[in-house]
Amino acid sequence: MASSKGGPAIRVPEMEKMSLEQLKALKEQADLEVNLLQDSLNNIRTATGRLEIASSALHDLSLRPQGKKMLVPLTASLYVPGTLDDADKVLVDIGTGYFVEKTMAEGKDYCERKINLLKSNFDQLIEVASKKKSIADEAAVLLQAKLKQLSPSSN
Repeated sequence: MASSKGGPAIRVPEMEKMSLEQLKALKEQADLEVNLLQDSLNNIRTATGRLEIASSALHDLSLRPQGKKMLVPLTASLYVPGTLDDADKVLVDIGTGYFVEKTMAEGKDYCERKINLLKSNFDQLIEVASKKKSIADEAAVLLQAKLKQLSPSSN
């Protein structure tokens, strides 16, 4: 599906013409896509949370005076003592291990732009996921109806 909106939507009349196997395949495919979209939504939520924490940390750092002693995080659980040298210059992680030196204002702006981008992507993914979920639900209803039709006739 090359379309960013999740590809062409399948209408109920088109689904009614499908065989049982085609409906099962459609439902499985739609369920798989919904699960992948849910994973993407969770990843976006996590990334947004991290950026909001980073933005808050930048704000807190900007309030500290030069020469202030503090603990510097090396990992999530390892901190070393340090002294704040210049609070106006920060290193910004731009991905895949690359860091760029920016001013405090540029760092805050970077975080805000990324947060806004992620929130926009999140909203778009929610829309696509709901469409895929409705396709999966419609396919399940039609599949059940077709199975009920076949069930009495096979007795």
